[in-house]
Amino acid sequence: TDTGPPRRVRRRNPAAESWARRTFASSSSSRLFVEMDEVSLNAEPVGDDEAEELEIEGDSAMTGLVGQTSVIQGENPMPPAVGMEFESYEDVYYFYSCYAKEHGFGVRVSNTWYRKSKERYRGKLSCSSAGFKKKSEANRPRPETRTGCPAMIKFRLMDNTRWRIIEVELEHNHLISPTSGKFFKSHKVMGVGTKRPLELEGPEEVETVKLFQTVIIDAEGGKLAADDGDLRKNPDLSNKMKLRKGDAQAALDFFCQMQLMDPNFFYVADLNERGYLRNLFWAATRSRVAYRYFGDVVAIDTTFFGQEFDILLVSFIGVNHHGQPVLLGCGLLAGETFESYVWLLRAWLTCILGHPPQTIISDQCKALQAAIFDVFPRASHCIDLTKVMRRISERLEITYQYEAIKAAVYRAVCLSQRAEEFEAAWMDIIHEHGLEDHQWFQSLYEERNRWVPVYLKETFLAGMFTIQQNEDATSFFKGYIGNCTSLKEFLDKYDQAMQRSHQLEALADLDSRNSSCMLNSRCNYELQLSKLYTGYIFMKFQKEVEGMYSCFSTRQVNVDGLVTTYTVQEHVELEDGRREARDFEVLFNGSEMEVFCACGLFNLRGYLCRHALHVLSQNRVEEVPPQYVLSRWRKDIKRGYVLDQRSAGIDIDNPVHRHEHLHKCILQVMDEARKSQDRSK
Repeated sequence: TDTGPPRRVRRRNPAAESWARRTFASSSSSRLFVEMDEVSLNAEPVGDDEAEELEIEGDSAMTGLVGQTSVIQGENPMPPAVGMEFESYEDVYYFYSCYAKEHGFGVRVSNTWYRKSKERYRGKLSCSSAGFKKKSEANRPRPETRTGCPAMIKFRLMDNTRWRIIEVELEHNHLISPTSGKFFKSHKVMGVGTKRPLELEGPEEVETVKLFQTVIIDAEGGKLAADDGDLRKNPDLSNKMKLRKGDAQAALDFFCQMQLMDPNFFYVADLNERGYLRNLFWAATRSRVAYRYFGDVVAIDTTFFGQEFDILLVSFIGVNHHGQPVLLGCGLLAGETFESYVWLLRAWLTCILGHPPQTIISDQCKALQAAIFDVFPRASHCIDLTKVMRRISERLEITYQYEAIKAAVYRAVCLSQRAEEFEAAWMDIIHEHGLEDHQWFQSLYEERNRWVPVYLKETFLAGMFTIQQNEDATSFFKGYIGNCTSLKEFLDKYDQAMQRSHQLEALADLDSRNSSCMLNSRCNYELQLSKLYTGYIFMKFQKEVEGMYSCFSTRQVNVDGLVTTYTVQEHVELEDGRREARDFEVLFNGSEMEVFCACGLFNLRGYLCRHALHVLSQNRVEEVPPQYVLSRWRKDIKRGYVLDQRSAGIDIDNPVHRHEHLHKCILQVMDEARKSQDRSK
């Protein structure tokens, strides 16, 4: 309660709108959000009831109602200026608070002017060091902390719709430090919500859903500020998702339905400093469990869709034991920015309990590549070879030497066994076709160690790195989205795509278990792996077994301790149909049963090549060593898509992980307690 003259009057108004919602996350049937409490600067009239206007001075509820939970995370690099306009009084306060936090000073509401109708029409926000405290007669008065600082902004309501800044003073008469900004009360917001499970009935569900609905609907098309302009023309303003009519309700319905059907459905929403929806990420339970089986190599696929290609879909895709693409999570971003990608990758990392993949494959987007290096510094990062070759074709279509250059690039990329061979072949292409000044080709060459197979022989790629466009394993929603697909239509088709993926995997599982594989030779390796590999992988392996017979010469060229080096000759069919004899170097360690071929097929595809098999056969090894029969390709392993989160996988420093673990424990207690009244007590 304030002391002093009655002109300082303050009261809570329960009808005031909640605002500044910053984060909304969900996992294990729960919601995690931070929200500022409902606040109001309305006050009881002071003085004559017939007065036309009213001025309230001093600290208000805006600065008084602060908690110890969450710090404002907004960011406003631009200083306040005369002429800036805002949707509401609270937006002005939030903007100035973010600016103050970044520069290291606190904010107080110095004055608020009201009309007779109690409607606010003018305000003044000042530095927290403005003015001086009144002299106190206490025995131990608190020391003076204010300096009479002049820094402030004044703003007023224009035409009853928008608030405009009319006066600004940026200079302070005291030292300020950006590092101390987070310690001021005005930069903290009240956390009235706590993370709790989504119940099927009860007030918690209504409140939680209402909060989420408010956030989404606020971002719908038609709600843009008058000075926002075209987001595509002004990239600085493209920090909110461009939604159309019906998209918001569709998103709400989609997440509510997924939560009810899938208890471990995980999703996170990112809001900008004004509460608009900016980024989304979600993953179903099946996707989260699939990551445990097939998360060693992950491709990040980006696709724009919508009538103006203004919705960016980012999919995390693995490949299952049948060589089929499997979705490991996906998100929607407002734009291709480094910050958006970092947010998305960190959200996905939280979803997969902090266990990053071995290898990540992406396109050539610079912002995405930088974000991958930032979030996954230890993972091997490759550029999708299929998309590189596709872009080479697109870039060369305007040249009259298109076919000749394309064939030469294909030979250099696919037939080079050593880095020196590729570099020499690439330089020949550049000089022969006059591409010395082609900047894109130059940048492509500088990144060669991330997309040319000869540089990736020690990187495991699980068959997801291919030059054949019809074998593109990094596209999950192909055929489900296009330039006319709205967000609402995509969310409807998301379930169709997931169901089709599940059905294809189930059919392939059934076929692999029940059908007997046709053997094409008497080779014991073929018989051995026909009992272990799924049908799709076994057919691929059969081609290598058949290829053993095209290896017509094997020479021992070196012995270094336990390791013997062989040269295997093979007739290789070129792109134009000609056959050429090529040498492949194979290293074999008989004591450890280790074999390595310079062609690098094992890391590229996940099974041994014909050259390695030929050397094993020459050394009378009857079966493929077990370390070369990967469990990810086996049909005799039962894969249950049930999320089993044990405490060993919980990061105790991550509140989402702690909540998931505790929520699971509480559900077990509830399940036991419901059996009887005595159990319940």
